[in-house]
Amino acid sequence: MTSKVTYLGELRTEAIHLQSGTKIHTDAPKDNHGKGEAFSPTDLVATALGSCMISIMGIVAMKDGITPVDGTTAEVLKVMYPDPRRIGEIHIKVTFPKGNYTEKERKIYEHAALTCPVAKSLHPDLKQIIEFIW
Repeated sequence: MTSKVTYLGELRTEAIHLQSGTKIHTDAPKDNHGKGEAFSPTDLVATALGSCMISIMGIVAMKDGITPVDGTTAEVLKVMYPDPRRIGEIHIKVTFPKGNYTEKERKIYEHAALTCPVAKSLHPDLKQIIEFIW
């Protein structure tokens, strides 16, 4: 088992990662009857995409011995669509620290990000709009 999620009431949950004991709290967003005081479940989906992209690039850097991506950031914007309510778009701006990335390394990193497991797990109708800032 990966995690255990408990409903705390008032549209809030607590998820415990069973291997590490790390806890994540969620709250329904203000536009959906919640208080918006923590990540919403859909925020976590969008954020997971950014985190996965950066993690996979880190794995590639270690495995291939190429210019590291330490300090790379991902700014995430989630766009909700109505009828049915769902994530319609995830915009991610990946910004790399100043470095001497070769054109080959840039292509390797961009491919790794765009094909990370979360990216490949999301429904094809969900628009993933990714910008790489070198």
